[in-house]
Amino acid sequence: MSRFEQFTLSVFCITHYWNKIATEKMKAYHLKGTYGFYLILLAGAEEDMTAARLSELTLRDKADISRAVAQFQKQGLVKVDETRRYRAPIVLTEKGRMLAEQIQKEANEALEIAGAGLSENMRVDMYQALFIISSNLKSLYEERKGRG
Repeated sequence: MSRFEQFTLSVFCITHYWNKIATEKMKAYHLKGTYGFYLILLAGAEEDMTAARLSELTLRDKADISRAVAQFQKQGLVKVDETRRYRAPIVLTEKGRMLAEQIQKEANEALEIAGAGLSENMRVDMYQALFIISSNLKSLYEERKGRG
């Protein structure tokens, strides 16, 4: 198997099974699997999180973020100043914060199981390597997009 095939299949496999696990877990909360990650990001935000910023961080389109925020509001998980639209901070309610903490706990447990057999050094190196690869691919994309 070529380096490209191995890398691509590994990333696809990780994404595929992570999404299946997240979707299964989020069913209990009547939410889509990806929405759990949005709640975790909202809970961990050190500054105001807007729909535009959430879209930027997750690489998801604004329509998906808007649907998620609308669902969160319906369930009483967030508060949003409707008059400001995409520029309005999305603020977790106490119920939303508790749910985000539960999801984060479950995600950490899944990562422990997924990382079984990795030493701490291997884990640190892996995350550093993934960060470098993703940053380089982003730069390559933006460079080529700028030329085309």
